[in-house]
Amino acid sequence: MRLRPVEDQVVVVMGASSGIGRETAIEFASRGAKVVVSARGEEGLDSLAEAIRGFGEVTVIPGDVTDPEQMRDVAEKAVERYGRLDTWVHLAAVSLYARFEATRPSEFEQVVRTNLLGQANGALAALPHLRRNGRGAFISVSSIEAVRALPYQSAYAAAKHGVDGMIEALRVELKRERVPVQITEILPSSIDTPLFEHARTRIGVRPKGMPPVYDARLVARAIVWAAEHPTRRLVVGGGGRLLAALEGIVPGVVDGFLTMAGFRGQRTRVPKSSGAADNLSRPIDAGHSVAAGPESRGRRWSLYSTWTLSPWSRPATAALVLGVGLLAARAVSNRRRENSGRQWRLGRARGGYEYVNPYLYEEPEERSGRLEPATGRRTSLRE
Repeated sequence: MRLRPVEDQVVVVMGASSGIGRETAIEFASRGAKVVVSARGEEGLDSLAEAIRGFGEVTVIPGDVTDPEQMRDVAEKAVERYGRLDTWVHLAAVSLYARFEATRPSEFEQVVRTNLLGQANGALAALPHLRRNGRGAFISVSSIEAVRALPYQSAYAAAKHGVDGMIEALRVELKRERVPVQITEILPSSIDTPLFEHARTRIGVRPKGMPPVYDARLVARAIVWAAEHPTRRLVVGGGGRLLAALEGIVPGVVDGFLTMAGFRGQRTRVPKSSGAADNLSRPIDAGHSVAAGPESRGRRWSLYSTWTLSPWSRPATAALVLGVGLLAARAVSNRRRENSGRQWRLGRARGGYEYVNPYLYEEPEERSGRLEPATGRRTSLRE
C-alpha cells in the first residue's frame, strides 16, 4: 500500500489541544500537511491554531469523542473544507489514578467511554471517507498499557486493552475486503505531557509517569512517519518496549517488579485531592501545552525509537532474521547428519557394502580384530 507524502495530505488530529496531540499537529503542519485540529476545549485549539498559522495551514473543528454525531461532523467538515481525508490520528484520552476498589463505577465508565468508545467513534467517522478516497490511514494512539497494565490505572489499562482488540479486529476485516486503508497502533511509553496534571487522582498526590519518561516529540515523529509508511504497530521508547518484551516472556517477574516499584514510581510529593480540577468529564481551561511544565523533562532521544524509524531498520532486521534462520537450519542439518552417522554403518563385507538396520542396531563389540554388530540383521550388496 502506498500512502501520500505528508506534504500532500489532509490530516485530522483528534485530541490536539495539549500533549502529544498538540505536538503532532505542529509536526504535520511543519511538514506541509493541511491539518484539522479537534478536541473538546476550544481555548486550547485556538492557541494551537494561532501558533500553526505562522508557518502552516490549519482548521479548527471542536468535537467530543464520546459523541458519535460530533465525530461524524468533524470528518464531514474536514472533507468539505479540503475535498478529502487522508489520515485520521486519534489521541484523545483521559486518565484516573486510583486503586481499583477505590474507583467509582461512574469514573471507570467515563474513562472507557472516552478512551475506548471514543476511538471507535473516531474510526467509524473516518473510515467511510478513507474508503472513498481510495487510500489512507487510521492511526490509533494507545499506550504501552495496552500490553501491560500498571497499578493505579485499572480503568485506563482496561480501555487501552480494548483499543488493542478493536484495532486488531478492524485491521483483519479491512484486509480481507482488500480495503486500502492502513490501520496503525502507536504505543507510547511514559511521555512528559499534561495528562498527569489533568488526571483525576485518588492516591492523595499528583501522579507522574512511570520512569523512564520521554519527550512528546518522539511520539509525534513516529505518528508522522506512520502516516507515510504503512505499519501495524509502533512502540515509542525503549522502556516501554522492554516492559512489553518481559511481559511476554516472564510476566511473573514483571508482577514482582511493579509490586516493588510500580506504586512509588507513579507518585509525586505534590498533594492533590480527589476534588481538585481535572478533565475527566469536561475540559479544563489550563495546561494547553505539550509538556507538563515550561520545559520538557522527558528524554529527547531513544535508541530503540531511532532504530525503528530508521530506513535501515527493516532491511537490517530482515537480514538478521534470515541469518539466524540459516544458522539454525545449518545446526539442525548437522545434528541430523550426526544422528544419521550413529544409525547407519557402511563397511566392507564380502567384496560389497554392509547395511545395518538402524532400528535393530546396537553398539558394536570388538571381536577378532574387527567390529561387528552385536545384533541386527545384515544385508550384503555385491558390486
